[in-house]
Amino acid sequence: MTDRLLSVENLKTYFYTSRGVVKAVDGVTLEVGEKEAVALVGESGGGKSVTALSILRLVPFPAKIVDGKIFFRDRNFLELSDTEMREMRGKEIGMIFQDPMTFMNPIMKVKDQIAEVFLTHQTLSKKEVEANVIEALEKVHIPDPKKVMNYYPHQLSGGMLQRCIIAMAVSLSPVLLIADEPTTALDTTTQLQIMSLLKELTKKFTSSFMLITHDLGIVADTCDRVYIMYAGRIVEHGDVFSIFENPCHPYTEGLLKSALSIDECKKDLYGIDGMPPDPLNPPSGCRFHPRCNLAKQRCREQIPPTVKVESAHEVSCWSQGG
Repeated sequence: MTDRLLSVENLKTYFYTSRGVVKAVDGVTLEVGEKEAVALVGESGGGKSVTALSILRLVPFPAKIVDGKIFFRDRNFLELSDTEMREMRGKEIGMIFQDPMTFMNPIMKVKDQIAEVFLTHQTLSKKEVEANVIEALEKVHIPDPKKVMNYYPHQLSGGMLQRCIIAMAVSLSPVLLIADEPTTALDTTTQLQIMSLLKELTKKFTSSFMLITHDLGIVADTCDRVYIMYAGRIVEHGDVFSIFENPCHPYTEGLLKSALSIDECKKDLYGIDGMPPDPLNPPSGCRFHPRCNLAKQRCREQIPPTVKVESAHEVSCWSQGG
């Protein structure tokens, strides 16, 4: 891996609800290097988005970060004041959220929403702000930005809205860009255009990239390394080639087998048996064991340690000699 930019160590983010404690993120450790693209992959509800929100200290009530460290270069985010964190968001780390219709304010024009990024971090005149908004929209290849910036969100398509969100995220050229399911609810053609745009922008601005997704096809074409997440924990991680060529955790293998591919014809689609665990009452031991055809008694009783398969490939699974 290249020089470390982001380092998350034993992160635990819990939701304290009236029904009990939901351990959404339960001991997650991951890293993103300088100018590196890293994916966090797993099913919905597995804790991926909460991990991203925890990194930016944006977890909603009743969630709380109860343990861990989040180092961005030499600064621990969990020790910064709220004011210092606001300085980091947008300027050092940009975030692209899942649903642009939910994220964007429906009663504010596009230009006013993008302008907030500049006004938060810089002292600019009205004319300078408008020029910067136009430049931000041009970065994401929006045609006729002077016209589009005066639109309200409901006047734009899903793809155009997502480009506006990306424009906000990259407007100050952050060194780390986090994209949380950036192609959700978009058609296939628009998905390809958005991912192509993200690759172009991260390369152009030499940014690091963290992609949160359930789509392994996107990962193969976009990222250098992959973290596989299940029920709040990282179960396997490694470089893209190792994960795709030699998946070692049964969950990773199941995800790969269930993915559609235009390169091969499958008579039957493979599905992972069972359902994701109840977050209020997760299984003991390995949380995947109720859905795993390799599960033994030890899997039901003990959390498997992380063991090294290759130099850049680790897995948490008793079947791999843990």
